Amino acid sequence: MQANQTHICIVGGGFGGLYSALRLSRLPWLSQALPKITLIDQNDHFLFSPLLYEYITGELESWEIAPSFTELLSQTNVQFIQAQVRGFDLATKQVNLCNEKPLDYDFLILSTGGRTPISSLPGVSEYALPFRTLSNAQRLQARLKDLLSSNLDKIRVAVIGGGYSGVELACKVADRLGERGRIRIIERSDTILGSSAQFNRQAAERALTKKSIYVDTSTSIESLTSNTITLINRDQRDVLPVELVLWTVGTDVGEMISSLDLSKTEQGLLKVNEFLQVEQEKTIFALGDIASFRENLPKTAQVAIQQADFCAWNIWATINNKPLLPFRYMALGEMLSLGEDEATISGLGINLEGTLGYLIRRLVYLYRLPTLKHQMSVALHQLTRPLLP
Repeated sequence: MQANQTHICIVGGGFGGLYSALRLSRLPWLSQALPKITLIDQNDHFLFSPLLYEYITGELESWEIAPSFTELLSQTNVQFIQAQVRGFDLATKQVNLCNEKPLDYDFLILSTGGRTPISSLPGVSEYALPFRTLSNAQRLQARLKDLLSSNLDKIRVAVIGGGYSGVELACKVADRLGERGRIRIIERSDTILGSSAQFNRQAAERALTKKSIYVDTSTSIESLTSNTITLINRDQRDVLPVELVLWTVGTDVGEMISSLDLSKTEQGLLKVNEFLQVEQEKTIFALGDIASFRENLPKTAQVAIQQADFCAWNIWATINNKPLLPFRYMALGEMLSLGEDEATISGLGINLEGTLGYLIRRLVYLYRLPTLKHQMSVALHQLTRPLLP
């Protein structure tokens, strides 16, 4: 690094971190102000998580939804380091890495994302599978393959959580298992998709009915065993046989963020101001699932991508003595996959479902893939196979 060259260190290669890095690399830097940009993640790949469900049904391959950071950053000035972050020294502005030298920084972007905590209820940590990462999806793929090759007449699956992830996952698993599948969604509240647009919720309910997916609302879990699930609905206890339990509820920020001596909410989220700077720390920015903005924003890729643009601009503006821009979230609607050839879209005055919704959703997400090169690679690959199953 050149003497006095500003170092921007980004921890976490999810939507907030990767898109901030890409945006920073494209801004109009003067040659004398060109910063060093370092992206750190414990994985070697990015994950376009809204398309993780398509991996379960074989509609998309792993390289399409999880390209390597090396590939994505090959035409930028961003350096990628695959490493585990051990901690931070905020006083000396250092990121401490496992088995690597500490990194000094001038600006720090925290975008480590959330994780799905596994409940402490009896049997959950042993027998429930979370669904958030590529390795989670690969483990699920292997389990489904084993179940399909078994001699079971019925393959019973419980999906814990009736939010976006639970509904999308249930529909994809139902398509994968076909007539042998017996899928059940377990939701504690009195409705599925409680925060969703009414049009999307109704479309989802129709899709679940068509796929014969049971929905148990106002129901909680008491315990799991290797082949049973015990449910509580009001005062009634039911013990049901099950081959597979998928866990999609809950999110937390992880120990690395929890241990930071920074201003946080009761839920452990980092408090940020209108410029996405952590309170009282003008050189630290926090994005996505770990940040608490003054508005109650959804924990979605759409929010993190928009925050990445503002974060990158505000760091550029700080270095170049320009005014910072307060973050303004623009809700562009929501999209849900409801199976191999069906989706629902609601936003910007448009409501679509079925095959057309499926195609539009796929095209929108193709456009949102992080780089033009990767977009073209995926598009070319998809053109060699039917878009519709």
